[in-house]
Order: sequence, then structure tokens, then C-alpha cells
Amino acid sequence: MSNAYFTPGDQRAAKVNDLFATIARRYDLINDLQSFGLHRRWKRRVVELAAVTPGARALDLCCGTGDLALALAQRGAEVTGLDFSAPMLEIAQRRKRGTNPGFIQGDALHLPFPDNSFDAVTMGYGLRNLASWEQGLAEMRRVARPGGRIVILEFGKPANALWRSLYFTHLRCSVPLTGWIFCGNAGAYAYILESLRHYPAQLAVAAKMREMNFTGVRVINFLGGAMAINYAGKPA
Repeated sequence: MSNAYFTPGDQRAAKVNDLFATIARRYDLINDLQSFGLHRRWKRRVVELAAVTPGARALDLCCGTGDLALALAQRGAEVTGLDFSAPMLEIAQRRKRGTNPGFIQGDALHLPFPDNSFDAVTMGYGLRNLASWEQGLAEMRRVARPGGRIVILEFGKPANALWRSLYFTHLRCSVPLTGWIFCGNAGAYAYILESLRHYPAQLAVAAKMREMNFTGVRVINFLGGAMAINYAGKPA
């Protein structure tokens, strides 16, 4: 049976928006539960790779409740967080202190910024949710400054067949159960596996980055490839 929140094509964004409106209130809690808190370590690695310095400009796409944007701001960067989900942005706004980061509602496929605007562009758990992940990469490249860094954290597909099977079983059974218990909606978390099945994952993303002439392309795997960071630079 297909997932109610996954619809390829023109309706993809609307369905994903419905999903995040449903889970926003419990999003951070369930992230902690289903990753045993490890997502915080992985996000720290994203921030390290972004390598922002005081005064640098950073863009965090699909920023959600603001974890990455807030961490980048703590390093002195001038940060913009962008997401299309108003309920998620409301939570992000409540978490910040002062004016940095600035959070705006927008579409990661049509960014409202000029070319060459940011020293670092990050994304956490957003690429597989886009109607076109390739267009998302192109937009990230466009708005990054020459020499800027692009760092993407996302669910991955383990190379080992046995581990991949066990991991997908976890996503099919345990994760929706957690969603049902703490959010009252199993389907919202069953979406993770459905979206991952349609997402080519870390190696294909890296190959596309090379095709688009990114530099220094790297894949950093966690938990045997169950999670991964795609890292690249924009040519200077």
C-alpha cells in the first residue's frame, strides 16, 4: 500500500507540507527517540564541515525547527533558515535568541536569493523530500559563493545487503510504531521508508555532484550507510 504522504509529481510538495504540519509539535522528540539522540552528533558534523567563521553568510535549507541554523549562528555566521512548513518555522522562531538566525518561508527549488550569496549551504533531512532533488542541488550550487561549501545530511542506503534489509525492516516497523505512540500518526513516519525507496541516496547524489562540477565531493557514512553526509564545494 502506498503512503498517504508520498505522491510523485506536482502534488509532492503539498503532501510533504501536510506531513510536517502533522508532526511539527513532536518532531524534535521523535527525532531523539528514533535515532537514540545520534542525530545531534551528525548535525554537529554538518556544522563542522560547513566551516563557517564569524561574519560568514550561511543558508540552511529545509531548516525545520532550526537545529542546524541555530548551531551555525552560534559559530558567528549570519544565518538564514528557509523552510516551506509554517508550523515548523514557528517552532524555530521560538527557539532563537535575537535576530540571528533569520527564518523565512520559501521553496528550496526556487530560492529567493541572488547567485553567489552564501559561504555555506546546508540541508538536514530535506533532499529526499524535494520534488526534484537534482534541482535542489542546482539551486544550492547557484546561491553558494565560489569556494563555498554544500553539506547535506540525509537518510542513506547501506551498501551491505543484510544490514540494508535489517535497516529497512526497522523503518517499516519500529519507526511508524514510534510515530503512532508519540504523534498519533504511524503513516507520517512510514513515509520515511517510502520516500527513501524513491531516493537514489548518497552515492548517486555524489555522482550527480561530480557531474555538476562540484569540487572535493565526499560521502561520509554513519551507521554503515544508514545515514550519510554529502559534502562538496563550489569551484573557486
